[in-house]
Amino acid sequence: MKLKDLLENNAVTNIGDTEITSVTDDTRKVTAGSLFVCVKGGKFDGHSAAAEMLEKGAAAVVCEHDLGLGDRQILTDNSRWLYGKLCAAWFGHPERKIKMIGVTGTNGKTTITSVIKHILMSTGHKTGLIGTIQNEIGTEVIHTENTTPMTFEFMALLDRMVKEGCEYVVMEVSSFGLVQNRIGSSWFGIALFTNLTQDHLDYHKDMEDYYQAKKMLFDVCDTAICNIDDDYGRRLYGEIGCDKLTFSIHENASFYADGIKIRPTGSSFWFCYEGKSHFVKTKIPGTFNVSNLTAAMGACLKAGIPLDDIIAAVGEYGGVKGRCEVIPTGRDFTVICDYAHTPDAVENVLRSVKEYTSGRLICLFGCGGDRDAAKRPLMAKAAAKYADRLIVTSDNPRSEEPSEIIRQILTGLEDSSVPYDVVEDRREAIYHSLKIAEKGDIIVLAGKGHEDYQILAGGKRIHFDEREVVAEGLKLL
Repeated sequence: MKLKDLLENNAVTNIGDTEITSVTDDTRKVTAGSLFVCVKGGKFDGHSAAAEMLEKGAAAVVCEHDLGLGDRQILTDNSRWLYGKLCAAWFGHPERKIKMIGVTGTNGKTTITSVIKHILMSTGHKTGLIGTIQNEIGTEVIHTENTTPMTFEFMALLDRMVKEGCEYVVMEVSSFGLVQNRIGSSWFGIALFTNLTQDHLDYHKDMEDYYQAKKMLFDVCDTAICNIDDDYGRRLYGEIGCDKLTFSIHENASFYADGIKIRPTGSSFWFCYEGKSHFVKTKIPGTFNVSNLTAAMGACLKAGIPLDDIIAAVGEYGGVKGRCEVIPTGRDFTVICDYAHTPDAVENVLRSVKEYTSGRLICLFGCGGDRDAAKRPLMAKAAAKYADRLIVTSDNPRSEEPSEIIRQILTGLEDSSVPYDVVEDRREAIYHSLKIAEKGDIIVLAGKGHEDYQILAGGKRIHFDEREVVAEGLKLL
């Protein structure tokens, strides 16, 4: 592709007829004819390697300040922004050829995107999904490393979805993906905001910075659907200027749920829209999931899917792996696996499960290393609010000492009377939870969810699937 065609008037160059063979911001991927984009990251600044990349064979470099490289440097105010434009142009702008639905917020993104995709697929619309657990093209599953893929990989995935006949893509849009402009020049027909609670403050300097990052999605959408049960969602609704709707499980909204009934095997509610109520029955339990379903149903209505078809699809939906997932035990107690790894998510899942617990509610949890340490005592406080017994253990300790992470967690229990056990090894902690469980008890394993690994000291990654660990532990009883 000619350099001038790739730039699309987004930057000026004197060598526009140069043939470009690839576009990258990764020094390891530069080959003869590449256009190298200098991006400044947390640990490495691509500008420091620009001259070396030209020696390696790059045709030109994109940079944010003069590097003294003559015509072979292309200046821009924001290299991340231009990189997004370049990646979109490289693939012929697939983001313009597919209907995009984005979901952002701290909790609920995975379930909402999964439900929307299920509804769209059930009604004959081939759909791609981009999310935390995996990416999907129709029924094909594709491994993922990031909630929002890196820029080039994201556009490559959209291009593949378009070529394989997808009409829609529904995706989780992370704060990282927005701030780092990984979505390039994408425009969303519908964007949903779930909630905002403390998370990722190791990256964002504070909650306001985190909120402003999420808010960026609503500058690139036609219609916003905001959760007005959340303070930040209500604030967002008042601040954005696009077409906007609301959803709620507590009050009147554009889409809201009423008459909610929760059971261990599912839930039912009345979906209220334009002055009418419609009965919905689902296989997934939890009041927070009623909120997720309400949001997803509202999005699909806005997309033009008939309500009767939406309700039928929701009734068939079986849930997401690691999201309030019941692990079979064959015993008189229940084990639930959930990805809850923020204080709000832990509180939500425990509050919901408590509604149908006949015995004790036992919560096993830890906190990840090299992540926001301030939320560790808050996790403990949230768990103690509804659990009858706690088991504090490790999550992904990474470079930190598990014992030190646990010590910080326990400071959140200093004023609590809830009994707790500390079992540092997560496998042994799960075995312990099974040993102390009695008839009617529900054990919630919080934090790992869909993950089938654990990251230990030195970045060592081991296989760790809680479904397998529970099965092993039951054999030891």
